[in-house]
Amino acid sequence: MIPPSFDYSRPSSVEEAVRALSEGGEDAKVLAGGQSLLPLLRLRLAFPELVVDVGRVPGLTGVREEGETLVVGALTTHHDVIRDPLVRRHAGLLAAATAGVGDPAVRHRGTLGGSLAHADPAGDLPAVVLALDAELIATGPGGRRAIPAREFFVDYLQTALEPDELLVEIRIPKTDGWGFHYEKFHRVAQSWAIVGVAALVRRDDGHIAEARVGLTNMGSTPLRAPAAEEALAGSADERAVARAAESAAEGTQPSRDLSGSPEYRAHLARVLTRRAVLAAAGMGRAGP
Repeated sequence: MIPPSFDYSRPSSVEEAVRALSEGGEDAKVLAGGQSLLPLLRLRLAFPELVVDVGRVPGLTGVREEGETLVVGALTTHHDVIRDPLVRRHAGLLAAATAGVGDPAVRHRGTLGGSLAHADPAGDLPAVVLALDAELIATGPGGRRAIPAREFFVDYLQTALEPDELLVEIRIPKTDGWGFHYEKFHRVAQSWAIVGVAALVRRDDGHIAEARVGLTNMGSTPLRAPAAEEALAGSADERAVARAAESAAEGTQPSRDLSGSPEYRAHLARVLTRRAVLAAAGMGRAGP
């Protein structure tokens, strides 16, 4: 299909981008890698009057260290996230989950910031940054502000970003020494997750001292699984992990669609949480 008509702006700085967004107001959309917005335009599910293309704004790519924090530019492509040695060393969960996003073409064009700002609950990376306790940095007319990941995702395809704000970087606490795994269930390769689970595990003296569990596609936003996280503390074997995983779907509101019922998704959340935590903790068998 042919997208609806719109005005087009290609700023050369963050300041110009923010100014364009301010002038466009709620009728403006940001174009980064284009892997989410362009399909919406072609299907006429989005009708912006202005598209602000930030693809050539300098300073928004790459990964750097700041003490115990990794700083990832919002325009860093999925491909570059996967290959970056700092991400692989200090935030392995992000690299592992990103490797399963789309196909090679999507990973070379799509960006971390674009995926997060799109806020699709079926996307892999929103649940991952929740589990990583990341902080998202936005720039607007009033300057920069930090938004914790737990506050960033507001509703389906909605974030805490103001219409005149641009996501510029993602700050991720290092998780050195933590085990990690991202497990998702989808019907065909390269498709959206029916359910996904991002697991981080810190072990101490043979048992799980702390666990974080992020859930993909179990509600209108990505979610943490606090009941499962609490139950996992102290687990020392497969049976204990399996019992804790039974609470993974508590407090969730999964949707009903052609891919499955809410009950089916709740079942998947429990099964995938068990698998992901066992793999992250290095405990025995993580299969069916």
